[in-house]
This record gives sequence, structure tokens and C-alpha cells, in this order.
Amino acid sequence: MKRKLAVALAAVLILAACGSNDAAPAAGISTAAAETEAPAVTDAPVKTDAPAETDAPVATDAPVETTPPAGADGVLRVPKEFGAIQEAVDAAAPGDLVLVSPGTYNEAVNVVTDEITIRGTDRAGVVLDGEFELDNGIRVLGAKGVVVENLTTQNYTSNGVFFTSAIGYRASYVTAIRNGDYGVYAFDSINGQIDNSYGSGSPDAGFYIGQCFPCDSIVDNVIAEHNGLGYSGTNSGGNLVIKNSTFRNNRAGIVPNSGSYELCYPERDTTIVSNIVHSNNQADTPAIDVAILAMGNGILAPGGIDNTITKNLVFNHDKTGIGLVPFLEEGANDDMPTPDEWEIGCAEQREQPPADEIPGALLWEAQNNRVTLNDVSDSRVADIAVEGVGMATEELGNCWGGNIFTTSAPQDLENLAPCEGQGSGDWTLGMLNVLTWLVDIETAPPSVDYKDAVIPDPPELPNMPDAETAPVDPATNIIVDVDLDAMVVPDMPA
Repeated sequence: MKRKLAVALAAVLILAACGSNDAAPAAGISTAAAETEAPAVTDAPVKTDAPAETDAPVATDAPVETTPPAGADGVLRVPKEFGAIQEAVDAAAPGDLVLVSPGTYNEAVNVVTDEITIRGTDRAGVVLDGEFELDNGIRVLGAKGVVVENLTTQNYTSNGVFFTSAIGYRASYVTAIRNGDYGVYAFDSINGQIDNSYGSGSPDAGFYIGQCFPCDSIVDNVIAEHNGLGYSGTNSGGNLVIKNSTFRNNRAGIVPNSGSYELCYPERDTTIVSNIVHSNNQADTPAIDVAILAMGNGILAPGGIDNTITKNLVFNHDKTGIGLVPFLEEGANDDMPTPDEWEIGCAEQREQPPADEIPGALLWEAQNNRVTLNDVSDSRVADIAVEGVGMATEELGNCWGGNIFTTSAPQDLENLAPCEGQGSGDWTLGMLNVLTWLVDIETAPPSVDYKDAVIPDPPELPNMPDAETAPVDPATNIIVDVDLDAMVVPDMPA
């Protein structure tokens, strides 16, 4: 009996010793089972080499779980991917499209990257608004091939769209309203195009191309109204064409001019063809001084040289329909370039120092312009007109031919200075007397603050076709090639 008890006690002690190193078996599992199955638990290959563990990195790299970065496809979407246009522009690479959805964006966007396109998906719905506090809606600072299209810029203190020192630029389907200087402004820039755009309510001009020669640029199918000037172009020219556009209800219509206050003087070799220019007598617009002085003229070339003005429809002006007149520049920055200097390119001229002796004022005469095949009517002073002040009018070298008109100053102008053959007649009959314009400015209606001027809502303007899907077309290959023989005088608008 004692032996059996001792054996039993020994068995209990052995079991207790085994249990001191391992967790107690779960309820319902016998001690034997726990001991015999333990090696299978610790050594089973299925536990150590399970595919779920070894294949885990494959699952994390699966393409379906990867989100591409914003703009990886070359389209940077605002505001879906970028909260502001400037953020998208800063992130864009050459060839990218910044695609802007409808909304109002209180931004002044600066562009320094070449060959990017900023495009609205809806011309009237994508609005950059300066709130009369920001300077430029979109300013392109020396970047090449940049395109701005299918959007509206308004209420900026300077310009709606501004290209400066750009080689290759394009503004298409742009609406620019009530900006403090210009609607679309290209300065010191070449190889450009402004097309299918609208400019209204600017004191200087709806559209401007200046300080370039040769410009190799074109303005096509634009509308400018209720500005100081519809188009202005100081010291621009050289394969520069303004065509198929409408300039109406500005103080003055198309006004390219010369002046030493910008480089590349004089203004020369601009072609103005197949435009509708009418009713530029608008007294209630914002206007700089030159616009007040030029008020009541359709196409005016103050100090312009070697321009071609042809096949335009011009009507209803208080002064001249087409006028070639001098421009008096006070506070000159250089002396007058001589005819042998007229062909010097802008790049070369800018390297030349100014004259040692600079006169206090320069009188830029309109010379060697060709005015043909225009239809001009209802001008209260003269349909077509020319006058020199520092030079005799007959010595300026301008010519006229094939125009439809009723009145001219001097009288019988096409016989006095025909483009074909020898002219004859009396240059003193019916002279323009342009110096009286300096007196007129004293009583002319003053400028209206551009912030307060009453301007009409824009007409219904077309959107860029397929704006959301059209491929980008950087402004790297602007071609200015106009067949003047194929152009016609536009029909009278309704």
C-alpha cells in the first residue's frame, strides 16, 4: 500500500515538473495530446514558409493600388489636383497643360516655364479676377512658346494677359474686360499670335503689340470695343499683320505709332487688312492722353512708316476714316532715326547708345505708307487724309489708290498721290489742319475711371472647340503668311 502510494506521488511530481515550463493545456485537451503534438506545432513547414508571408511585398506593389501623382499625364487640373492656377503653373513642365475648371480665381499668375498651356474649360466660366488690386491676370516673363486660351481676365490694375520678352506666344479665345492698361499686351516679344479674343474697357488699348522689329506676329479675328484705343502698337512692325477683326466704339480704332519712349523706333511695316472699323467716337470710355487726342479716327498712323492699309471697311467717324498724321513726342529719349536706320532690327538697335545731343521733342512724320482698296464712308472731316507738319505733305511719300470714299484731305487725294503713275494737283486745297487737334483735346471729354466706366456685357463669344480634350499646341511655330490678293473688304455688319 505504501509502495503504490509512493509511485502515485512520484507520478504527480513528474507531471507537475513538466507543467512548470509550458503553459497549461487548453481545457478538453489531454496532457498526452499536448506533449505528443508539440513538435508538429514548432516544426511544421506550413507555418514557417507560408506563401502569405513570403508574397506580401507583391501585394503592396500591385498597380491597382498605386495612385499616379497629380499631373503625371501632362494635364494639371485646377482645382481638382491643384488648388490654385499658380500652383499648377509652378508644377508644370514644358509641354504640359494647366486645365482650369469653371470658377473665379483671384490670382495674379506668373509664368516662367517654356511651352506650357493655360486653358480654361469654359471661356466665360473660368474667370481670373484681380478685384482692382492685383496687377496682371497672367504674366509671361520671358518664357518661350506659352499659350493662354479659353478664359476670362478682368479687373486687373495693369493687364489681362501680358507677354514680355517672349519668343513665341499665343492668346486664343481670351476675354479681357476692364483692365487698367491693356486687355492683351505683348511687349518686346516676337513670333506671336492673338486670335479669337475680345478686349473691352481698357484706358490704353484692347490689344497691343509693341517694341519689336521684325515682330513676325499676327492679330486675327478679335473684337475691341469701349477702350481708349482698339489696337495700339508703338514701334512694332516687320511681318506684323492685323486682319479679319472688328474695332468699334473705342475712342479711336487702330493706332500704330512711333516714339522714342520705347525701343525699336520707328513703327513700320505693319499690314492692316480686311478689318471692320467703325464708330470710334466713344466719349465715355477710360482713355490715356493719346486716346483722347486721337478720338474720332478709324485707322490712324501717327508717325507710322511703310505700312500697308488695304481692304478695310471703315465708317462713321467724327474726324478721319483713315488718317496719316504726325506724332509730336515731348521729352524725347533719342534723336530721330534717319531713313537708312529704319531697317535696323530691334536686337541691334537696343545695343546702340542714344545720341549725344537729344532734342526736347521729336516730330514723327507718317511716311511711305500705302493705302489701297478700302471702303471708307461717313467721316465728318475726311474719309481719307494725310498731312505733314515738319515736312511738306507732298514729300512724305505716302500713296493712295482704288479706295471707295467721298471726301479727302487734301482734296482729290488719289490724284495728288497715286500708288501707280505720277500725281498732280494742288496740295493746299482742303488741307486737314491736324494742329487743330491739339486745341480740340482741351475740350475733349475726359477719361472715365476704368473701374467705373459703363461698358456693355461682352457679346456671345465662342468657346475654344473641344477645350477639355484638344491636344496642346505650344506657340513654337507661329506662321504669318497672308495672301493679300485673296483678302476682301468685309461686308457691312448688321
